[in-house]
Amino acid sequence: MKAAFIFDLNGTMIDDMAYHIEGWFDILNTDLGAGLSYEQVKGHMYGKNSELLERVFGKDRFTEQEIHDLSMEKERRYQSAYRPHLRLVKGLADFLAKAKQHNIPMGIGSAAIPFNVDFVLDGLGIRDYFGAVVTASDVHESKPHPETFLKAAELLGMEPKDCIVFEDAPKGVEAAAAAGMRCVVLTTMHSTGEFGRYANVQQFITDYTDPWLNTLFP
Repeated sequence: MKAAFIFDLNGTMIDDMAYHIEGWFDILNTDLGAGLSYEQVKGHMYGKNSELLERVFGKDRFTEQEIHDLSMEKERRYQSAYRPHLRLVKGLADFLAKAKQHNIPMGIGSAAIPFNVDFVLDGLGIRDYFGAVVTASDVHESKPHPETFLKAAELLGMEPKDCIVFEDAPKGVEAAAAAGMRCVVLTTMHSTGEFGRYANVQQFITDYTDPWLNTLFP
């Protein structure tokens, strides 16, 4: 049986993680006085926005409304900075079209909020490729918990073992492993050495022009 493709979004379909890091760096340090280095902020770049704030400041520092407001302000700054550069990772447009021609089910499993997912899917006009879109608002447990990818597989009507996840972050690969899914890693943000302990990684690629990807098609 052919596999389904499930894509993480940020850093995997678009190379925008530097803009997310800068957005959080500004919010955490300029607005909130956290005093974190760039590398420390980069280390927190996984999971939901609320979870990031909790990791940095503790569980009871902010009210739910404050968390929502901080999250939306960060995303507004990110979108404003990244909008002029919004584009798919090299080769992905052709890869998506080829997968559609082969009738391969495709979905998105992202820790991003709908505000950012819509920004990408509608901004690039690619929503119709995906039979499932799972965002931070659709799950109780974020990556590295497998819920995001398991829900995407369920919505696609696929077994986890028949899904290939495209990811850029170790925590995302860990989530795919916990879901029982194979993984292709985009090295947009992390080096190959940071994924050494994950046996589910099939291949590292820098973009979607890599000839190895042809092996995924029947």
